[in-house]
Amino acid sequence: MRKPLFYRLVTQAVAVVLMLVLISARKHDVVTIFTVGDSTMADKSLKNDNQERGWGMMLAGWFDEQVRVDNHAVNGRSSKSFIDEGRWQKVLERIRPGDYVIIQFGHNDEKSDPKRHTVSGGSFDDNLRRFVREARERGAQPVLMNAVVRRNYLLVPPAGEDESLRQTAYKDYSGEEVDTLVDTHGDYIVAPRRVAREMGVPFIDANRITRDLENSLGKEGSRKLHMNFKPGEHPSLPDGRGDDTHYRVQGARRVSGLLAEALCEQVPALKRHLRHYDLVVSSEGRGDFFTVQQAYDAVPTDRKTTILVGNGEWEKPAKVKGKRVKYVLRSGARWK
Repeated sequence: MRKPLFYRLVTQAVAVVLMLVLISARKHDVVTIFTVGDSTMADKSLKNDNQERGWGMMLAGWFDEQVRVDNHAVNGRSSKSFIDEGRWQKVLERIRPGDYVIIQFGHNDEKSDPKRHTVSGGSFDDNLRRFVREARERGAQPVLMNAVVRRNYLLVPPAGEDESLRQTAYKDYSGEEVDTLVDTHGDYIVAPRRVAREMGVPFIDANRITRDLENSLGKEGSRKLHMNFKPGEHPSLPDGRGDDTHYRVQGARRVSGLLAEALCEQVPALKRHLRHYDLVVSSEGRGDFFTVQQAYDAVPTDRKTTILVGNGEWEKPAKVKGKRVKYVLRSGARWK
């Protein structure tokens, strides 16, 4: 017996609704990690073969495709200016329940500039509390980090704003040096831990993690994490550069890997998405190399190497006998 028209229409409508719910749920399996912070985290221009990278620019290369990174960090911003310029509101408008928000400020909050300056123990803490509270109200999991370390071995750090260091030619600073890094952040690296404990949110001691990394590499080795280039060391910087705050490609990749691991320890739900690719290829500058051939050329012959290949259409590299490579292609990547 044929069902009444009304019954058929209702059944079809229910089926459509269920299908939409399933599609929505499937899409929501992909969670977003929003990152808010300053130039040490921010995306960088690739113009003129720029070698500078923020660690947040490299973060997605440590996760599978069920995790998306939406980096909102901006050069020169403090917790105050990030809010005052409406940047935080734009992040809030994009957050969905189940997402994550990494909050990392301090480098510019300590500056004297009234548009950026905050007080640790006062306005800085209040801004961090606001980030946490409003992220939670949107259903996201906030994560607080303190500032990454500056590569400073002088008892009296050199004067100069972080922004101006990008234009500074390489020079050997004079002054009394010690064998381990000297802190330049003071209580601004303590405040995020304090607020995290108070509000019951995960905290990542990025300052300790990066300090330990740099000390393990020593004065010369740690230089190669940063935009600290001697004259002639890189074609794009004939006069070199004396920047011990911001990261070059290799530094950002290494720091992002350490912070990704620390994030997964503090947020176990993300650990199953963590990946340890040996090399990452990205046409957007979010990896070690821009082309698969460049990555392949860097592969050693003594061990198997896994290369993550980002979105795009790629030429397969010319093979060399003895190299063992496994390629992992993002869903938007394909061979020509």
